[in-house]
Amino acid sequence: MAAVIKKVGVIGAGQMGNGIAHVAALAGFDVVLNDVSADRLKSGMATINGNLARQVSKKGVTEDDKTKAMARISLAEKLDDLADCDLVIETAVEKEEVKRKIFHELCAILKPEAIVASDTSSISITRLAAATDRPERFIGIHFMNPVPLMELVELIRGIATDDSTFEASKEFVAKLGKQVAVSEDFPAFIVNRILLPMINEAIYTLYEGVGNVEAIDAAMKLGAHHPMGPLELADFIGLDTCLSIMQVLHEGLADSKYRPCPLLVKYVEAGWLGRKTQRGFYDYRGAKPVPTR
Repeated sequence: MAAVIKKVGVIGAGQMGNGIAHVAALAGFDVVLNDVSADRLKSGMATINGNLARQVSKKGVTEDDKTKAMARISLAEKLDDLADCDLVIETAVEKEEVKRKIFHELCAILKPEAIVASDTSSISITRLAAATDRPERFIGIHFMNPVPLMELVELIRGIATDDSTFEASKEFVAKLGKQVAVSEDFPAFIVNRILLPMINEAIYTLYEGVGNVEAIDAAMKLGAHHPMGPLELADFIGLDTCLSIMQVLHEGLADSKYRPCPLLVKYVEAGWLGRKTQRGFYDYRGAKPVPTR
C-alpha cells in the first residue's frame, strides 16, 4: 500500500528546488523549502512568485491559485524544520559527498515512515540510498529544468527501493501533472545518458574548430529542429553540472566516448559556468548574449 504524501520538503532553493516547490504547492501540497542561506530562500521565493505571475498572465493559473500556492510554502534554514514531512526531495549540487552528508543529517530527524528522494541527474540511487537509514524508502525523482514547464519526471529505483515507495512517488508525480519515465539505476539514467554526450560532442566540435558557437547552435536548431542549440543549452544547464554528469558517465561506464571535452573543463576551471555566472559559451552581461568563441 502506497504511503500518503501530504507535506513535502525540498532541500535547496536554487533553480531546481524552487521549481519543485512551485509545482508541488500549486498541486495542493504543503511545502517546506529549505536552504542554508536566508538570501537564497528569499531569492527562491521571488523566482516562484515571478514564475507564478507569468502563468497567471498566460491564463495557465488564476490569481487565486497563485495566492494559495504561495501561502502553502514555508521557509526553513534548518533541516530540523523538515521533521514532519512525508517526502523530502534533495536538490543540492551534483556532488555525491555533499548529497551523502545531507542525507546522513536529514535521516536523523525524519520520522521513520518518511520517503527520501534525490533529484540527482546522474548519481547512483543505490549508492546514495546506502548513506541513509532507509534504503527501502529512498528513490530518485529527477525533474527536468525548468520544472514548471517540463512535462517529464524520471523515477529511478535503487536496488532496495520497495514497491510502496515507488507507488507513492509515482502517485505524487501524477498529482503534479507530470509524466513518468521509469529508468534503471545506471549512470545519468535516460535523458542525460543521451543528452549530455550530444552536448559534449558539440563542445568537441567547437574545440576542434569545426564550427564556431553561433554556427554549431544554428546548425542544430535549423538542421535538427532543436528548440535550443547545444551550447546555449549547456549554458542554461550550467557547465559545472554538464561536467559532473560527463564525469559520472566516464567513470561509471569506463568508456572513452564519455570523456569530458578539455574545453568544457577549461570553462569550468575559469568559473565560466553559463547563465548563472553571466559567462559560458555566451557572454550574458550585455543587452544581448554574445558568443565567447
